[in-house]
Amino acid sequence: MASTKKKTTTKSKAGSAKSGKGLFKVGQHIVYPAHGVGDVIAIEQEVIAGFDIEVYVVKFEQDKMTLRVPTAKAGNSGMRALSNELVLKDSFTTLKGRARIKRTMWSRRAQEYEAKINSGDLILVSEVVRDLHRTDQQPEQSYSERQLYESALDRMVREVAAIRKTTYDTSLNDVLETLAKARSRQAAKAAKEAEEATDNENDNEEGKPAA
Repeated sequence: MASTKKKTTTKSKAGSAKSGKGLFKVGQHIVYPAHGVGDVIAIEQEVIAGFDIEVYVVKFEQDKMTLRVPTAKAGNSGMRALSNELVLKDSFTTLKGRARIKRTMWSRRAQEYEAKINSGDLILVSEVVRDLHRTDQQPEQSYSERQLYESALDRMVREVAAIRKTTYDTSLNDVLETLAKARSRQAAKAAKEAEEATDNENDNEEGKPAA
């Protein structure tokens, strides 16, 4: 079995990646599809099966874990920089939309939601948050729905906080407030449309000739 060992030399924490790499630098926030927001804490050289491999050392504070991603494969792994302001704006616009629930079995929808969460795409994660969010007036979530919702919400909030350089709680409040206002507007619109439909029915009834 080939041995794996890490060289004792570690690149300066102020340095940036080379060879392909040059995609990320130490101290930068990144998003990794399967784990969400992390921090590049070092760029190191490792010897694996006799080959010199340069890796990004990424720490995920929320999961209390550290991942080593070969710099040459970072792009193909889906690892990316934080979303820009335009994508951030689009993600909040997504939250304001009406929930889109497919008429399929929950197991199928759950797989689709999980795939969106693990895609690393902020817009897709926002869609899951929007679709699984429940107001106090709506039926309570099942355990599995709650788990997926909280996972998507956590992923979105952590990236929003990193982009805006603010706290997790502040970003969480922003997301939840956006959802609450959107649902309130949608409920008011639905109530108005229902009232207008009732008024039209009453007008039609009054306009009919007596039997």
